[in-house]
Amino acid sequence: MGDLVVEQLSVTYDDLVALRPLDLRLRPGNMLAVTGPSGAGKSSLLWALGGAVTPAGGRLSLDGTQLDGRDKAARLGVALIPQGNGLAGSLNATENILVPLLALGTTPGEARRRTQTALELVGLQESGRHLVDELSGGQQQRVALARAFAMRAAVILADESTSDLDAGNRERMIAALRAEAARGAIVVLATHDPEAAAEADAELALDEGVASWPRPLPVT
Repeated sequence: MGDLVVEQLSVTYDDLVALRPLDLRLRPGNMLAVTGPSGAGKSSLLWALGGAVTPAGGRLSLDGTQLDGRDKAARLGVALIPQGNGLAGSLNATENILVPLLALGTTPGEARRRTQTALELVGLQESGRHLVDELSGGQQQRVALARAFAMRAAVILADESTSDLDAGNRERMIAALRAEAARGAIVVLATHDPEAAAEADAELALDEGVASWPRPLPVT
């Protein structure tokens, strides 16, 4: 795993400037909270990092390889968890985790093992056969997180992925994200929750697309 490097990254939608030029370097093991009010640019940053939005300017790379599109980002191990969770409604919880693993070339046996382990990690081992619509909002968030954990992603971009969770499950999912960072993943969590943000190594605040650092990244 290598560094995620952002150089003068900006995002615009027609005349709307969602993210002003930003420089950022995240190292394996970093967990960063991105905070700010609604419309501040948090989702735009995560979607740009995940290759789901084409930046208006700037450059981003992972371990020296340029990130320029969702498919390439996924192949390099970038897992984006959008606010809507990105789950397929026609699949059950198990299939939502299993199918992406198979698409990435994981062997069927290994994919099944990772899927079961991830469901157990998020406390949904009994809900694997449930369709997405049969799950609560919080359960859907946990399935989306389980999918990223099963991928063993190099970068996890979680957009408000704890917003619908009760206190116990929020603590459990933050601990799981911290464990992913300890494994060597780069974790970026966009959140309105100050308690979740406090668990990260650093906090990047956005306001009308302008970044500031209430808690800078640790110097290494």
